[in-house]
Amino acid sequence: MYKYVLFDLDGTLTDSGEGITNSVAYALKKFHITSADRAELYKFIGPPLHSSFKEFYGFSDADCELAVAYYREYFKEKGIFENRVYDGIEELLKALKENGHIIFLATSKPETFAVKILEHFNLIQYFDFVSAATLDSTRNEKADIIQYALNQIDQKELSSVIMVGDRKYDILGAKQFHLASVGVLYGFGGRAELEQAGADFIVETPLEIVNICK
Repeated sequence: MYKYVLFDLDGTLTDSGEGITNSVAYALKKFHITSADRAELYKFIGPPLHSSFKEFYGFSDADCELAVAYYREYFKEKGIFENRVYDGIEELLKALKENGHIIFLATSKPETFAVKILEHFNLIQYFDFVSAATLDSTRNEKADIIQYALNQIDQKELSSVIMVGDRKYDILGAKQFHLASVGVLYGFGGRAELEQAGADFIVETPLEIVNICK
């Protein structure tokens, strides 16, 4: 049914919570801000960093840029590898490839980091194209990233594209282009968020996605 499968990265393919929250905490500390509850920082997983610092802490545009720079200072050295692949992901990707699907990454993480993560976990072999954010923020909103991915696909085939993600940003981004979407419960969003965003399918485990895409 779905020839092209677009995957989010954080919270969908890998559990990156430790690395992302450590990087956010490092950035906030530069502004003399500490969070007593580390779980509070999980809200940074999914949306673009610049938007998150502005929305959650009221930073000015200049401070957002500085905070993102501090975040990347920690992330590129340590946070990027404070990460693990969810159980069943490699089996899922392998099954999709064996069934003839074309697999894209569609992530708000900058491309240089996204590719390094896929290479580190030996997942890059399953991906036909990486659509990711740019370091200069010219492409970082989820809709822009999905659009960039869709630019690689014949417009006649868009009905055979499905987006897989764990947050509302993935589902809402897919809806902007009238794409089907799968929300995963093992990530950071939760059922209520995914249902409210309008996910067409909701799964508890990665391998359930194989049957949806057939």
